Amino acid sequence: MIFPVLFIWISVNSWWDTRSKGQVGLRPIASRPLTSVASTSFGGRMNNTEKTMSHALPSNTLDVHSVALEAAGLSIALVTRVPAPLKIIADQVIRSASSVPANLSEGHGRTRRDRIHHWRIAYASAKEIDCHLRLLAQAGAIDKGRANTALELFDRVRAMTWRLINPRS
Repeated sequence: MIFPVLFIWISVNSWWDTRSKGQVGLRPIASRPLTSVASTSFGGRMNNTEKTMSHALPSNTLDVHSVALEAAGLSIALVTRVPAPLKIIADQVIRSASSVPANLSEGHGRTRRDRIHHWRIAYASAKEIDCHLRLLAQAGAIDKGRANTALELFDRVRAMTWRLINPRS
């Protein structure tokens, strides 16, 4: 037990001695500017977005993801001005609508059962939105024409997701 404490004391003490002699390379990390650390440690490429972020987005995205984003955007725009008594349902539409493309995307990055699990959640969330949008349209809280457009898009999302979940049936 004494050995690790002694080792740490020696390391800190030797660091302090070299720091007091004016060696610039051994300054505490907190006192170093970020640009000098990034430019020297990683060859000047760390903060260059063209080199680090060029491959961040996958080139092969799911078609269902773009349809889900369109449907989610439309449904969220529909429920932004719902009256107070129905605001709880509108909030649930927002959560469910954002869940569909998020779970499709997350499932696309997973494998095997984990992938299917996320796609099933996306499918169930799309069914949930169907119920909530129909309820809000029947109550007169949202425009029925735009609600039908969102419902058709989510129907497409469910059909495409069903094919992802059950590729052979």
